[in-house]
Amino acid sequence: MADAPRVRGIVTSPEGSIIKVRRLCKFCDVRHTQCNGKGSCKVDCGITAICPNASDVCVTIWRKNDDNVTFDTICHNPEQKLHGLQLDDYNNSKCEMRERGGFHICSCYEEECNGHVFFNAHSVESPVVAVVLVSLVPLLVMAVLVITSFYFYRVLRQRRATSCRKKGSPLDSDHAIMIDDEGSDSSSTHANNLNHNTELLPIALDALVGKGRFAEVYRAKLKQGSSVSEEQGFETVAVKIFAYEEYASWKNEKEIFSDTDLRHENVLHFLTAEERKVQQQYWIITAYHANGNLQDFLTHHVIGWHDLWVLGGSLAQGVAHLHSDHTSCGRNKIAIAHRDIKSSNILVKSDLSCCLCDFGLALRLDSCLSVDELADSGQVGTARYMAPEVLESRINLENIESFKQADVYSMALVLWEMTSRCSAIGATPALRQTVPNTSHACPEADCTQHQPRLPLRQTVPNTATHNPPCLCLRATAASLCPVGAP
Repeated sequence: MADAPRVRGIVTSPEGSIIKVRRLCKFCDVRHTQCNGKGSCKVDCGITAICPNASDVCVTIWRKNDDNVTFDTICHNPEQKLHGLQLDDYNNSKCEMRERGGFHICSCYEEECNGHVFFNAHSVESPVVAVVLVSLVPLLVMAVLVITSFYFYRVLRQRRATSCRKKGSPLDSDHAIMIDDEGSDSSSTHANNLNHNTELLPIALDALVGKGRFAEVYRAKLKQGSSVSEEQGFETVAVKIFAYEEYASWKNEKEIFSDTDLRHENVLHFLTAEERKVQQQYWIITAYHANGNLQDFLTHHVIGWHDLWVLGGSLAQGVAHLHSDHTSCGRNKIAIAHRDIKSSNILVKSDLSCCLCDFGLALRLDSCLSVDELADSGQVGTARYMAPEVLESRINLENIESFKQADVYSMALVLWEMTSRCSAIGATPALRQTVPNTSHACPEADCTQHQPRLPLRQTVPNTATHNPPCLCLRATAASLCPVGAP
C-alpha cells in the first residue's frame, strides 16, 4: 500500500478521512550552548520527540545569565501560556527568536524547526538601543529645533536687510560698498567701511581742498589697478591727513566712523583709515564731494526755498540719526554727540543734500559712561557755535541728553546761516557782497577758534563780555541780518 500523503502534519487515510499527525520537535532539557544570541544558531540537541498533542508546536528558549548560556527545546500547545507568555509566532516555518521578559523564545510548526534558531541582529542589544534612543532623541529634537530657528532667523534677517536696502537704510554687512553713477559722490547708505588690512590703497594726492586745526583735506585719485577704483566705483576720494602728533584725534574719528551703525545717507561716506608710517601721517579716506563744505557753498550761492528745504531737512536727518539709539531698521545703536556742528563741518552733495563730517571731537553717549568720564571729555567745539551752557561749563553731566541739546543749538545756528542766504526770505545783492567781506573782517581762524579741552565742571568768565569769539559772532550776525530785521 502506498504511503498516504502528508501536508503540514495532516494525513489522509485510505478511506479518505483526514488524520492530524502529531509534530516532531527537538526535545531536550536545558543544555549549555556557545550561541551568542546573534545571527543563527544550531541547537545542540540530538533528541527528536513526537509531540504528545496534535496541536503542539516546536518551541526553543534561549537564556543568558552572565556567562551561563543555555537552550531549552520543547513541544507546547500554543493555546496555553508558557512561562506566563502567550505564543503568537507559532505559524512561522522558522524559529525566529524574540525577547520576552529576560529570555528569548521562538515557536514554529515545521518538523524539528526548533533545532535551528534565528536571532534578530539587534534583539540582544535592544535594552541598550532603547537607552541610547531615549538619551539621543531629545538631543536630536533640540538640535533640529535650534537649526530650524537659526535658519528662519537668518532668512528673516536677510529679508529685513533687503527691505532696508530698498528703503535706503543702512546695511548689516561690514563690507558692503555701493557703486555710484556719479563717481565718489555717493551716499553712505550702502557703504561706510572698506577693510583692506593687507596693503595701503594706491592713492595719488591731487589738490588741497581744506585745512583745519588738526588736519588737512586733499582731493585724491585712486590709481589704476586699485580694486576699489575698478570694482567699487571710487575714482576720486577725499583724504584727511593728520600729523603724527594728532594721533588721538585721528583715532577718535576712525573709531566713530568704523561703527557700522553710523551709516546713513546724511553722514559722510567712510572708506578706510590708514597709518602711513613712511610719511609719518595718519589718513582717513572718505567720499569726495565737489560742492565742498556748506560755509563755502553759502558764501558763493544764494539758495531758493526748495534748496533751503533740502539742505535743512537733510541736516536735521543726519543729526537725528547720530542722536538716535536705534537705526532705521530698529537695531539698537549707541547715540553719538558730534560736539562741533558748524557749516564748515557739513558737506554739500551733488543733490544739495547735506552730510555731516569731521568727527574728531565726537563723543559716544554710552550709558555706561560715568559723570567723571563725561566731565573729562572736555569743553570742546567751535566757540561761535557753542551752546551757552557749554561755553559756561554748566552742562548737565547727569543727563547725556544735554550733549544732544548742545548739538541741536549748534545745528540751529547753521539753519540760521542757511536762512540768511535764502532768496525767498530776504537775501539781497547787498547781503551777497557783505558775506565775503565779513569773512575778511572777521577771519575764520578767529571766529571758529576751538576752545581748549577744559574740564566741563570748570567755570569760565561771562562769555557775553569776555569771549572774543562771541563778540566776533555778534559782529558777524549784525552784518548778515537784513536791514530792518529784528
